[in-house]
Amino acid sequence: MKENNKTNTNKRVYDLEARLIAFSLMIIKLVEILPTDRSARLLGSQLLRSGTSPALNYAEAQVAESSADFIHKMSIALKELKESQVTLLIIKGRTIVDNSQYVIDCCNECSELVAIFLASVRTARKNAQSRH
Repeated sequence: MKENNKTNTNKRVYDLEARLIAFSLMIIKLVEILPTDRSARLLGSQLLRSGTSPALNYAEAQVAESSADFIHKMSIALKELKESQVTLLIIKGRTIVDNSQYVIDCCNECSELVAIFLASVRTARKNAQSRH
């Protein structure tokens, strides 16, 4: 069976949890290749927290006790992704990483995840309002 000319390794991940974990691993790798000067360490520390948090918050959202709890956890994940997005743009703008394509890939993935979470939170809020 033909898979749109893509191998399994190049196939886009649509499982959001797996995608968030993969993003976390991208962030960890990026932080590990940052230089050791003061500003890079500070940015890296911040990015490590905000970039790995969405996967953890999404896992909590999957076992939310109510729709309000789900919306809250998803909103936290969205906030962390937005924070990661800005931090990545600062890193990209300062050009402190030799592998600029990797930073661009991280930025692109983060932007896609922000869009997914933004739409999800909006839909969840809309659905919660229609139930009341």
